[in-house]
Amino acid sequence: MPNIGVPGLIVILVIALIIFGPKKLPQLGRAVGETLREFKSSTKHIVDEVAEEFKLEEAKEEKKEKSTAAN
Repeated sequence: MPNIGVPGLIVILVIALIIFGPKKLPQLGRAVGETLREFKSSTKHIVDEVAEEFKLEEAKEEKKEKSTAAN
């Protein structure tokens, strides 16, 4: 994704202001913020689950290696 500078952000803001009007922009911004917040928490939850699975798998491998070494 290309970098968007300050002039690009101003153009996007002006276009959004024209399309949605000044009364709808705060609602739109709030909705986007909530969506991003929920997406971030969902991805964090998924990453945590995957990391936990890796830890469990590593623990099983270590236990298996210890039992093999003891025999």
